[in-house]
Amino acid sequence: MRLIKNKIEYNSSGTVTLCPEEPEDMVQWHAYNLIRPNDLLRASAIRRVTTTQETGSTTSSRVHLTLEIRVKSLDFDPQSSQLHVAGQIVNETPHTKIGQHHTLDLELNRNFTLEKEVGSEGEGVGWDSIAVQMLKDAVDESGKRRAEAVAVVMQEGIAHVCFIGQFQTVMKQKIEMSIPRKRMGGSDHDKGMNKFYQTTLDTLLRQLDFNTSSMSLTSNEPVRPILLASPGFVAAGFQKFIQSAAATTTPALKRLLPSIVVVHSASGYLHSLAEVLQSPAVKTILADTKYARETKLMDDFLEQLRKETNKATYGPREVESAVDQGAVGRGGGVLIVSNRLFRSQDVAERKRWVSLVDRVRDIEGGEVRILSSDHESGKRLDGLGGVAALLTFPILDEDLEDDEDDS
Repeated sequence: MRLIKNKIEYNSSGTVTLCPEEPEDMVQWHAYNLIRPNDLLRASAIRRVTTTQETGSTTSSRVHLTLEIRVKSLDFDPQSSQLHVAGQIVNETPHTKIGQHHTLDLELNRNFTLEKEVGSEGEGVGWDSIAVQMLKDAVDESGKRRAEAVAVVMQEGIAHVCFIGQFQTVMKQKIEMSIPRKRMGGSDHDKGMNKFYQTTLDTLLRQLDFNTSSMSLTSNEPVRPILLASPGFVAAGFQKFIQSAAATTTPALKRLLPSIVVVHSASGYLHSLAEVLQSPAVKTILADTKYARETKLMDDFLEQLRKETNKATYGPREVESAVDQGAVGRGGGVLIVSNRLFRSQDVAERKRWVSLVDRVRDIEGGEVRILSSDHESGKRLDGLGGVAALLTFPILDEDLEDDEDDS
């Protein structure tokens, strides 16, 4: 997204105007994390208006308006890359009244203005440190390369094309076809597999070209890794099919060939993607990506738990106690927080975690890592309560048990 106007103050009210320029999931994803209930959102909209004539007859028409709403809820669909923001209208127009409900859909190349307020009685938190960081991520030019890798998880007759981005993993397309069984002396099975491979390849190329300009076959930038995963030899057969197409019908595919990696998966269904991404070969390929850094961080944390070194803890109360004791500071302390906690509609809950992040980062001198709940590492963290910490020195569980006895 492009920053048009910035009138915000840290830990205060302010407005920012942004323009979505990239037709990709990340625009909607960043907006979804940036816009919160009780914020004010101003954007263009189309509203159906019914007019009653003097004769009593009615006519209905669609009019273009610029509406400002007080946000009540957000609905983000990563499959279709659509973000719907619902709320109550706060500006009166010839066709709308204050207080009416409307849903705004953020559109490509159309500016929208977001205002965050520091409200009375805890109704708004303004532009706190987390919101400011999310804004920086949204307008970061270096982050426009949405897909760090592409994965095709497949088996005979089924394929899932997935994009592994910096902040989320999205299943873009599912291919499902009926493949004839193998019969002695018959060729129907081979014809069916070739048709399946061709359909999967067409879908893959359509997604690469249409959704990610930096991964286009005509781009000068390097193509990101393409992981082909399956049980048996289906993925290897698909790789050979691509190689054959590059040598005969589609020479442009030669640019893809060095980026293709075949790995094993238990099945061709989406849940096998987690297994694929945990394989040593894939970890090596994705070593320099944000996804891999987050995965390694969670692996290191879980390893500390397994060894029972008392230098790792998780859960809201446990982590806050560790911070109070100065164990998440300089010298290796890492606070690990799921971004899900900052989407809480409870203002007090959000302030709780923003305050903890600011304390560790600015006062204690520790490192803070905010993981995306749309990645496997973030999901693992959510399973631990959404917050964890690697400590600079061991803390015994008895300390927390004594506190509970005292209370």
